Amino acid sequence: MTGEPRDHTVAGRLLPWTGDDGRPCYLVGDGTGYVSRLADEIEDVQIDMADRLLGHAAELLAERRVTSAELHYLALRLSESLRDVIRVAESRGEWLARSPRP
Repeated sequence: MTGEPRDHTVAGRLLPWTGDDGRPCYLVGDGTGYVSRLADEIEDVQIDMADRLLGHAAELLAERRVTSAELHYLALRLSESLRDVIRVAESRGEWLARSPRP
């Protein structure tokens, strides 16, 4: 995710949040429980927020009269959103890699 080594011995779903120490959280299970459904909902919200943020960024940058503080705030939010979406992509990619092929 951010260049740190990954523990590939963990056989679980990468969750869309981190622990208090910033380390990734994993869920081991069949993907049908409450935490798995909650993770699905959070991932959907994160993707939707990223989409809306991109639209806002396009509008803001089209104005051409943006302050450095506004650009800084936008860059912070885009960075957070990108980090979330990368985690979702990694989680779903790992899930797809484990899924049996037809």
